[in-house]
Amino acid sequence: MLTASIVVYKTQELELQTVVDCALNSSIDTIYIVDNSPSNELQKLIENYQSDRLVYIFGQGNIGYGAAHNIAIDKSLELGSDYHIILNSDIIFEAGTIETLYKFMDKHPDIGSVMPNVVYPDGKLQRLCKLLPTPFDIFARRVFPKSWVARRNRRFEMHFMGYDKIWNCPYLSGCFMFLRNSVLRQIGGFDDRFFMYFEDTDLIRRMYRVSKTVFYPYVTIIHAHKAEHRTNKTLLKISIESAIKYFNKYGWLFDRERRKFNKEACSSSNDLSSLA
Repeated sequence: MLTASIVVYKTQELELQTVVDCALNSSIDTIYIVDNSPSNELQKLIENYQSDRLVYIFGQGNIGYGAAHNIAIDKSLELGSDYHIILNSDIIFEAGTIETLYKFMDKHPDIGSVMPNVVYPDGKLQRLCKLLPTPFDIFARRVFPKSWVARRNRRFEMHFMGYDKIWNCPYLSGCFMFLRNSVLRQIGGFDDRFFMYFEDTDLIRRMYRVSKTVFYPYVTIIHAHKAEHRTNKTLLKISIESAIKYFNKYGWLFDRERRKFNKEACSSSNDLSSLA
């Protein structure tokens, strides 16, 4: 069994409709729409599909991205689903994408999470495989000119692995997360102390401790990434607060696990191309 969840907050109907259409055109058995909005205006859109595969959840308030997905993850675990997919509302994928990833995960039970190749709507690659961040990686990019941090940023975004092979990465984006439920049972879901931002960093880091968390380049999805935290002062504040919570949890300058995992991620031994 395969489930998925989409968390929305005042999301435009066309955007939600696009990702729901993609999900319904796949083998996902149940798709949870967790609506954190102040009103249930999007419920009518979901009801118009007249599909028992869609489950609309409303009334919990704006509890945050990770906490809202946890509602769906708990339901997925209760159903005994094998996998659960985290979908951003601004994701588009073609028929066959989910099925390819499902077969890959079934073939490799030691993999806890997989992320496909991700591009912008214009086809440009999004480099969403990263090392575990240091405070410098997060805050210096906001302070110093890009040219000053370009070399370090290329390493942080793992340019060295080419984005053309299967690779075990300690930090994968939360825009599309294909997760093995048996690993979620072991480590738990999102840490809901992160209202938004860094909840994916935290989850994949915990999954990486007990399983492989891999980038799979052989299927591609579109992510209309807006990076709103760079222009919206409220979201910027939330992003900074989440970064502080993350480094308070794992360590600022002294984080042995970060050094260990990043060293592994930079090693050629993390090239898992043979798994294709």
